[in-house]
Amino acid sequence: MRPGEFAVIGLGRFGGSVAITLARLGHNVLGVDMDPHRVQNFAPHLTHAVQMDATEEEALRQMGMRNFDTVVVAIGANLDASVLITLLLKEMGVRRVVAKASSDLHGKILEKVGADRVVYPEKEMGQKVARFLTEANVLDLIELTPHVSLVETGVPAGMVGRNLRDLDLRARYGVTVLALRRGERVIISPPADQPLHAGDVLVLVGDNEKIAVLQERMAEKRA
Repeated sequence: MRPGEFAVIGLGRFGGSVAITLARLGHNVLGVDMDPHRVQNFAPHLTHAVQMDATEEEALRQMGMRNFDTVVVAIGANLDASVLITLLLKEMGVRRVVAKASSDLHGKILEKVGADRVVYPEKEMGQKVARFLTEANVLDLIELTPHVSLVETGVPAGMVGRNLRDLDLRARYGVTVLALRRGERVIISPPADQPLHAGDVLVLVGDNEKIAVLQERMAEKRA
């Protein structure tokens, strides 16, 4: 897979985390912020880091924003700035703009001016933490869409020794087993006759409601 070309505008907690993660994954990342100290701090970790006012259309054009695969507008507190920057980016032909919203109203405005995707980091993190607190033995959770998640969950004692064919999780719960993690070993698409061991971790994908039903059944098997 070729390295992607990303620009992140706003190097606060959210934008900085996105930029650093993309860089660590091997992508080319331009970081933009008005604060010279932030730019200086991130410069060693990103492909480029630039201090500039991203609400200036000419500054965006000079940075060649339309050439990036994705531009992340990570400014949440200044609603006017994030909306203006998103609008300018789409008008100049940026293929994909992902914008951070601080409220539902903010998100609706960003969608209206052309954001290809709107993210709500605080809201999404709160929902994720709530699910960790309420769903039995969830070890990790990634929301693929608002309705579909990928979860890692420990195997309860009541399932140890049984195989995936007997459990038939897909037919009974509509949940697909993508992988089985056993210590340091990961078994991709485990065979139906694979017996489950104590300490195994299942990697599942499915509709959130169906995963929740499965979690309830697994909790019963732990009781």
